[in-house]
Amino acid sequence: QVQVEESGGGAVQEGGSLRLSCTFSVVSMFDRAMGWFRQAPGKEREGVSCLTPSTGNTYYADSVKGRFTISKDNAKNTLYLQMNSLKPDDTATYYCLAKVLGTSLQYWGQGTQVTVSS
Repeated sequence: QVQVEESGGGAVQEGGSLRLSCTFSVVSMFDRAMGWFRQAPGKEREGVSCLTPSTGNTYYADSVKGRFTISKDNAKNTLYLQMNSLKPDDTATYYCLAKVLGTSLQYWGQGTQVTVSS
């Protein structure tokens, strides 16, 4: 069983920081893309940031560029999202994704809530 599990969400004041973590099992052994999405109630899920470990290429949504940083720890099979200068608009449930490249396989975490108060 492939497991994807996020942690690190919470409630912070505007301008604060959080670091989200996502641990992967098994899927991290494959050629993959890894990333973070977020979804607010009643809204569509949107991509926040992603990377491809094999190339080091990264992507950031314009809304988070310069404030969020995606990274990974190979030894721990863990993906991180460092979120700085948080804004109320960042409030959402954040989901971790691993996609096995060359296949249709996608593995999602259960989500972790981020709430930013003005």
